[in-house]
Amino acid sequence: MTPCTLLIVVGARPNFMKVAPVLRALTKSNDRSAAVGDADLQVLRPVLVHTGQHYDPSLSDVFFGDLELPQPHHNLGVGSGSHAQQTAAVMTAIEPLLIDLAPDLVLTVGDVNSTLAAALTAAKLRLPVAHVEAGLRSRDRSMPEETNRILTDHLSELLFTTCADADQNLLDEGIDGDRIHFVGNPMIDALVHCVGAARERRAWESRGFAPRGYGLVTLHRPENVDDLETLASLLGALVELSRRLPLLFPVHLRTRDALAGCLDGLAATAEPLTVTEPLGYLDFLSLMIEARLVITDSGGVQEETTALGVPCITARTTTERPVTVTEGTNRLVSPTDPHALVSTADAVLTQPMPTAVRPALWDGHAAERIVAVIAAWCGRRGKAVRQK
Repeated sequence: MTPCTLLIVVGARPNFMKVAPVLRALTKSNDRSAAVGDADLQVLRPVLVHTGQHYDPSLSDVFFGDLELPQPHHNLGVGSGSHAQQTAAVMTAIEPLLIDLAPDLVLTVGDVNSTLAAALTAAKLRLPVAHVEAGLRSRDRSMPEETNRILTDHLSELLFTTCADADQNLLDEGIDGDRIHFVGNPMIDALVHCVGAARERRAWESRGFAPRGYGLVTLHRPENVDDLETLASLLGALVELSRRLPLLFPVHLRTRDALAGCLDGLAATAEPLTVTEPLGYLDFLSLMIEARLVITDSGGVQEETTALGVPCITARTTTERPVTVTEGTNRLVSPTDPHALVSTADAVLTQPMPTAVRPALWDGHAAERIVAVIAAWCGRRGKAVRQK
């Protein structure tokens, strides 16, 4: 049987975490095919393309190493820019590659600009698209990610969802149920694979913390860090909270410059708030495992803390991952209400650590299900082509 070429597009840290399990599952699937010598078993040939949306080593190279990702076959090197510039740069760079390789399927992941750019370019070339983490909706159209999610889903032939409400979102938008596949969460696959190595790092110890004796902070969304008034309000709340619980704040690149100006005025009072450079996946996961509390605006961290049983406060008014609130450890707090953030954290600190709860199919095997669906789809498609 002719191999099915699967072009996999990544551009940013969350993509790396979700693609790593898929690549491992592809290798295992192909190894099984070779071992049994069955010509009818579909062989999937992955081609990994890094758009270069996250190009700094702290956001890219270290994650490739931590996640045991192979070096990409192609790096488009698009770099930063406005949403329009970055999306256009990815489309312009990836189009010749798609024309040259003519993959059987283009696999996109998540909701970053690279995701939409790859899906849109592929669709215009009449190449089938698959979307991992489909159907998530925040209902907040001011988020660029929401636009990316919606458009990518409606361009996709195969939609891989992480939870039942994502399935319903897609059905409500008129997407054919035959295209929707509830497979679970590949972000949790990555966590399950790496949690042992992360525990062994004991990253909390090298930073002078005791288990459950510190909080972990991550903020990067434009609405939180580009608005100086909102950022100053959040920092004020973090400084107040840090007097109760030491906080470690690895600073995302987009947050660094704005944060420096705000911290100048808080230097005398911010001692328990430790600001560091961005961390690799394993170090951050190691710290998250033993944290007493995590404060974030990241979608993936909401999922990871739920799976780990670590309390999470999300500095947003909406989430595209409501299952982390209804079934998990997540609580939403407006980033413009510092008093609510502090009072919510205080309430969390008076309660025992919650029990880790994993929603349906968050079992570490989502990638295997994704690969099985793709293999079956490629097999059907190849058969249809041969019969013409």
